[in-house]
This record gives sequence, structure tokens and C-alpha cells, in this order.
Amino acid sequence: MSWGDFKKKLFSPYVYWNLIAMVLVGIALCVGLWVWMITYTKHGESVEVPEVKGMMINDAEYALEELDLITVVVDSAYIRKQPAGIVLEQKPAPGSRVKSGREIYLTINQKQTPMNTIPDIAGNCSRREAEARLRALGFKIGPMEFVPGDPDWVIALKVNGREVYTGERVPNDAPVTLVIGNTDYGSGEDEFGDSLDSEILEPLDGYEEEIF
Repeated sequence: MSWGDFKKKLFSPYVYWNLIAMVLVGIALCVGLWVWMITYTKHGESVEVPEVKGMMINDAEYALEELDLITVVVDSAYIRKQPAGIVLEQKPAPGSRVKSGREIYLTINQKQTPMNTIPDIAGNCSRREAEARLRALGFKIGPMEFVPGDPDWVIALKVNGREVYTGERVPNDAPVTLVIGNTDYGSGEDEFGDSLDSEILEPLDGYEEEIF
């Protein structure tokens, strides 16, 4: 092919129209992508998150759906004085500006008291060790009961006046009574006729040393 023929083909109307068509298609694609991104990301659109804390979960879902927001229950807790199914926490916070379609994360109050498993404590550790282990597991420590036995040693555990055993599940808000051995408390009766078989004492705060 001669140089003259090449120049004729290069600058022919067919080549020009193809170049123009390619440019127009490129512009159309860019405009279409820009419009799609604005629509998809809802650029410039936002709604205010309502306060649903304190609402029942059904009412909270309805209030959020009205604003095109999505309800997601991510956690639960237990507060005895609050009704089951009430919203305890929400994220994002009320008053925040978010785009429609955003997920709102809720923590609700569960229906049943959480249960904890009694650890292997009775007959295996001292009072202070038992208190530390029980508190770490979320138990509440109630008044302690002292009976004849090895000093400061955990003889048994009681919940609601009933002895409980390793592996048993009990409500985590029920106080646990530690039955502690103490040589100062013997059996029999005192001068007033009261039994000395056991004595109930309040637990010590923290880990201060006992003063006799």
C-alpha cells in the first residue's frame, strides 16, 4: 500500500465518523455512571435517626421503617425492672443524620433471666478465692454462712437457701451464699438457748483483712 492510499484511508469520512461515535459513547457511559452513583449513594439525602430507646421492639421497627431505616437487633441484656422486648440501647444515636436504608443497631431487654453455671468451688478453695471467681463470672455474693470446719474454707454454696452443686445452672441475679468453715463457731447452744451450729454474716467489702 502506497503512502497516498494510506493517507486517503486515514482521513476518510468513515474513520472520522467512527472516532466521533467512540467519543459520544464514552461521554454517554461517563454520564450514565455519574447518574447511577448519585442514585445509589443517595448523595445529599439524609434522614434524622429517631429515638427508639424505651420503645417496644415492634414499635421501634415501625418508627424506623417509616423513615426507610433498617432495624437490626445485635445484642440483648437483662434488666429485671424493664419489660421484655424493650429497646435498651441504639446506634447511631438519636438525632444523627444518616442516609435512608441505613441499618440501626438495637439492644433489647431479653425475656428470661440469664443463667450462670456454678463453678467447682465448694471444698476446693478459700473464701477470698471463691469470691473473686464468682464475681468474675457475674455472680452476686450474698450474706455468708459460717459453720464449724476448716477456717476460711468454702464448705458449700447456697442459692435462695438451697445448696447448689458444681455444674448446676442458677439465675445470675440470685445472690450466692458462701458456707464458710470457722473454728470459732461450734455446735450446741449459747447462754440464751440459741443454736451455734451456723451463723449468717454479711460479706466483707473488697479484700480488706478481718479485724478481730
